[in-house]
Amino acid sequence: MERNELKGHGAMFAANFMWGLMSPVTKFVFLGSAITPVLLVNIRIIGAAALFWAASLFAKPEHVDHHDLLRLFFAALLGIVFNQGVYTVGLGLTSPVDASIISTSTPIFTMVIAAFYLREPVTAKKVTGIFMGAVGALMLIVSNGGSATAQDGNVWGDIICIAAEVCFASYLVVFKGLISRYSPVTLMKWMFTYSSICIIPFSYTDLAALEWGGMGAGLLAALAFIVVGATFVCYLLSPVGQKHLRPTVASMYCYVQPIMATGIVVFYWGTSSFNIVKVMAIALVFLGVYMVTQSKSRAELEAHAERMAQGTGES
Repeated sequence: MERNELKGHGAMFAANFMWGLMSPVTKFVFLGSAITPVLLVNIRIIGAAALFWAASLFAKPEHVDHHDLLRLFFAALLGIVFNQGVYTVGLGLTSPVDASIISTSTPIFTMVIAAFYLREPVTAKKVTGIFMGAVGALMLIVSNGGSATAQDGNVWGDIICIAAEVCFASYLVVFKGLISRYSPVTLMKWMFTYSSICIIPFSYTDLAALEWGGMGAGLLAALAFIVVGATFVCYLLSPVGQKHLRPTVASMYCYVQPIMATGIVVFYWGTSSFNIVKVMAIALVFLGVYMVTQSKSRAELEAHAERMAQGTGES
């Protein structure tokens, strides 16, 4: 495995590790305050935009072509606004279990979109790996789902959650080339700025009415982790993974999230047991990721075909 590829795997694992931790932390925020899901999304986006602009003051100045600035606007819509905002709306209409199960469809959508848009091959290893990872993630979700359902599933909420996953999968595939041209700080500075511009008109009143002084230390610490760790740091790491990994491989790391969420539920809250089913599920997830990483890319298959053709010609 090349050094850059290893860097990409490490970045995607670390980002999804923290996104997995964010799920139980977010539950704590909702239970302990009047902060709504939509308001939390606004705090994340606006807070991250401010942090990325601050970070850009210490980074090497980077000129962004005006055509790419327009592309970054659409990347922000797909990767942040529609993904986070639409998913939050869907989660408000359906059950957490339904939403969690739907989130495991991201690698499938990514594989299909990459096949059409990038003409990436749909290999047996890739399909097998995605299937194994999905089964493992679903086993984890279902094993904890009995006590996690706050309301019944809703078909419109499920459809909205699916739309959010399609948006993120499209972002991974369509903007891979753009992401490779600029540093993560430059990319996210503009993407979160565009996202803030899109959401502020709809959230200004709620944000202005929020009483920060009345929040306890625990709630402020949870919000700090969500904004700084699970948003700022994760969105610094995510472009590194997208730059060095194929879209389908990068999307497979979403299966790490239910593993981390399960770990917090088991070891911190003690509301579930760690049993053989969970061990098998985690093994399936990582085996699935490994299978996808071993699948051949379009460039590798074309290079192999060219070598075979040259060998035939020489003989």
